[in-house]
Amino acid sequence: MTSSIYNGAVIHKRFKPKKHFFKYNVFSLLIDLSELEDLDKRVKFFSFNKFNLVSFYEKDHGHRDGSSLVEWIKKNLNENDINSKDIRIKLLCYPRIFGYVFNPLSVFFIYDSSEKLISILYEVKNTFGEQHTYIFKVKDDANLFQHNCSKKFHVSPFIEMNCNYFFRILKPGEKISVIIDQYQTDEKILYASQDGKRVDFTSKELLKSYLKHPLMTFKIISAIHYEAFKLWTKGIKFIKKKIKIRNNITFES
Repeated sequence: MTSSIYNGAVIHKRFKPKKHFFKYNVFSLLIDLSELEDLDKRVKFFSFNKFNLVSFYEKDHGHRDGSSLVEWIKKNLNENDINSKDIRIKLLCYPRIFGYVFNPLSVFFIYDSSEKLISILYEVKNTFGEQHTYIFKVKDDANLFQHNCSKKFHVSPFIEMNCNYFFRILKPGEKISVIIDQYQTDEKILYASQDGKRVDFTSKELLKSYLKHPLMTFKIISAIHYEAFKLWTKGIKFIKKKIKIRNNITFES
């Protein structure tokens, strides 16, 4: 079993037009999609596509219709000239807790048959029920990966669309680290990060992580709205969302 639990924190630092900072403790799951059935059987308090204290539903990701995540990944890899034969897929995400989850960012790590990382997918959601996935090909096997792309998806109602993302991400091991710097006209306006330390995905460790962060997913969505309210009180301009999407995908070079 290679699936893991990571206990850590999320940090946001806004630099412009007003300074703003918050930090919340969280735990994430790194799920090997091929192990979901075994995790369902072996780990108490965890279920796959069924209600439990902690659970994972395929319909929360990919096509978001309950269809196979593996097939969704393979289809998108093939369409972007990335070999999908004999791949292993790991997904870093928040789980459902008492049936509820909101994942601002989920990350798919795609490995080939020799355990070499060949692709990373950043799946971004907003609170309007929309999603955009940025697909990157990994050219060199390393521990730290860096990716750049233009912003193509309305996330925060307090940040314009004419921005660029700079992703820095560690290959999952004893630690995880995901860092996103957001730039507008060459000025850094936002720093966001998630880090964590690994523990085994067992019944005992899952319960411990839950008890450290009870009702975590409800706190996440509440914190998003609370921090948005604080930004509004600071006088930061509200940016109205101009288009509606459901589930867009872009391949980034």
